[in-house]
Amino acid sequence: MIELIVLDVDGCMTDGRIIYTAQGDEVKSFNVKDGFAIANWIALGRQAAIITGRSSKIVERRAKELGIQHYYQGVKDKLAALEALCAELGIAMSQTAVVGDDLNDYRMLEACGHSFVPADAVHRVVEIADTVLSRKGGDGAVREMIELLILREGLEEEYLSRWL
Repeated sequence: MIELIVLDVDGCMTDGRIIYTAQGDEVKSFNVKDGFAIANWIALGRQAAIITGRSSKIVERRAKELGIQHYYQGVKDKLAALEALCAELGIAMSQTAVVGDDLNDYRMLEACGHSFVPADAVHRVVEIADTVLSRKGGDGAVREMIELLILREGLEEEYLSRWL
C-alpha cells in the first residue's frame, strides 16, 4: 500500500521552464489538475511531499496551498531526504511512490516502492521507471500518477464519492 507520494517540482509539477521577470522574480506555472489530485490524495488520509533540487518561494506557497506539510528545497541528495522523511513518518520505502524526471531523481526513483516518470523525462530515468506516464511534466503527469495509484490502491469509490 502506498502511503506517501513524493513529487519533484521542475519537470514534474511544472513543465521545467523557469521564467524570470525584468525585476528578477522567478515565475513557475503549475497545473491546477495536478493540484486537485494532490489535495484529494491528502484528503484520503495519505501523505504527500515535495523534494526538489531548487529553492523557490513559489514552491513553498504551492505546497501550503495544497496542504503538503513536507517540502524540502535545495536538496542535493534526494534519496537521503526521502529516507529521513520515511524514518520520521514511520513509512517504509516500499510504501512510497515517487515522480521524477531527471538524473538527480534517479536514486530516489530506484529506491522507492513505485517509480513514475513523465512522458518527457530523460532517457536514463525512463529506463528504471516502473511506470512511464502518458502526460508530460506540468501537463497533468502528477494527476495521472495519483489517479493510477487511486485505482491500484482500491480508493476510486472513496475518491469519486467526494465529488459525485
